[in-house]
Amino acid sequence: MWSSYLSIITKTLNIIMRIHEVVNINEEKKERNRGKASRKLCASPKKLGSSDQSSCVAQGLRPRNSGKKGPKGKSLKGRRVKSVKYGGPLKDYS
Repeated sequence: MWSSYLSIITKTLNIIMRIHEVVNINEEKKERNRGKASRKLCASPKKLGSSDQSSCVAQGLRPRNSGKKGPKGKSLKGRRVKSVKYGGPLKDYS
């Protein structure tokens, strides 16, 4: 008698724990996908993480470091040029 109740309770707890894990994983993913970096963060002189750095460069708030050429054939190194996503002329190379 008690063993059947215990097995039902155990199965229920396992299902609840699985649901809890899925919810936590989704919340962690939301925290990681923060969106674009703020203007204040891009203006700071400190070194940024790769995601924030690429966001700042795409927004045209930090200079580019690549050797790629722009639409008119000029080098982009050291220039602040926006990507198409933010209203600029450069297409996305990712």
